[in-house]
Formats: sequence, structure tokens, C-alpha cells
Amino acid sequence: MKPTRALALTAGALAVGYGAPALTSLAPVRPLLAPRLSGPGDPGHVALTFDDGPDPASTPLFIEELAKTGTKATFFLLGRMLQKAPWLGRELVDAGHEVAVHGWHHRPLLIRRPRATIEDVTRATDLIGSVTGQEPRYYRPPYGVLNASALYAARRNGLRPVLWTHWGQDWTAKATPESVLRTVTKGSLAGATLLLHDSDCTSAPLAWKSTLGALPRVLERCAEQGLTVGPLREHGLR
Repeated sequence: MKPTRALALTAGALAVGYGAPALTSLAPVRPLLAPRLSGPGDPGHVALTFDDGPDPASTPLFIEELAKTGTKATFFLLGRMLQKAPWLGRELVDAGHEVAVHGWHHRPLLIRRPRATIEDVTRATDLIGSVTGQEPRYYRPPYGVLNASALYAARRNGLRPVLWTHWGQDWTAKATPESVLRTVTKGSLAGATLLLHDSDCTSAPLAWKSTLGALPRVLERCAEQGLTVGPLREHGLR
């Protein structure tokens, strides 16, 4: 084999290996490739999680709504958002919620260099811990797409990657409280990890209003099924 061809094959193999974890972003194949990555937990429990905050325009309203039922959740924070509103990170923790890492920037990891990915996760982890006083335990990559560098960065920072079993598709301009409820509660909720958004910083403008509107009914639906709702730390992750 010619050296140039060998180098090309090696480079190709490395590229495939680097991006292979991204296959877990495909919901149909995730249970086969990484059954624990979606966050299945205690069959009597539902993990409620929110991405993309904290946002002064919307996150306080979610805190207020959750307080009505005493429900706690896990908020996957973006470093750049927390840097703008550090008091909101502290408010989340003071209200009994769990904070986790969504990275610093909400950028697709497959187009980022390894060092940039590692720095992104590490920088966000450090800020969340220092600002809130709570050391984060979980990591969710932007768009739910992992790569080898993200897995390394998570392990290096003592984080467990967790995606979701159910989502509300609440980031689109077409989303309504009814569509969010219908989508996020589709299928059995026993042991589910729900993905919703408390900010529109990466979504259609004001998309969070549909999420907030659906939230009380989502909690009611879980209660109707005899399920307890809480953060990932109480989920009994498998």
C-alpha cells in the first residue's frame, strides 16, 4: 500500500472514530448503542430537565411555576448565559434545583476542534461550580450530539453524559402548549428523562412560552400515572 493511501485511510479511520459517538443522537439507534445514555431511571420517577438557560426573561417564570407544586428539576446551563446572569444560577440552587453542564457555547461539536470542545466543557463546568456553589454532575452536549472530545472532557470534569428519552420539540415557532404536551408525553413516562427548554436563546423567539404553558399539564399527566417528578440526582440512573 502506498504511504499516501495509508495516511488517507488512517486519517479517515480517525475521523470516523472521532465522530462515531454522534450516532447516539439518533433516538432509534441509541438504545442499541448506548442504552444508558438517554437517562432511563427508576420506573416510578420522571426526570425533568431544561436546557439553554439561565435566561432573565424566562427562567424566573419556570422557577415560579415549579414552586407551585414544589417540583425540582435539573437545569443544563450554558456558560455564556450564566456569565450574563450569575444571580439566576444561584437562585436555581437556592430554590432546590440541580444545575448541570450544557457547555459554554451552543455550537455543534462535530465542527469544533478537540481542544475547543474540551475548553468549552471545562470552562462551563468551572463557572457553574464557582457561581452556584454546586458541583455539576451531568453533561448534555448541544443538540445531543457527542464526539470523542466531548466524552473525554466529560470524564475529565467528573461529568456523566445524559441525553433524554422524551422531548417536547418546544424550540420551533410552530410549538404550542398543546403540541409540547402531546409530544413530550408520547409513550410511557415510567423512568423517563424529559427534555424541555427554559430559554429561547437557541430557539424561535418566545418559544419558551409554549413550554411554560405546557408545564402544569405535564406535571399533572405524570401525577395521573402515579409518577414522581424530580431532578436527575433523584432519578436512580441505570
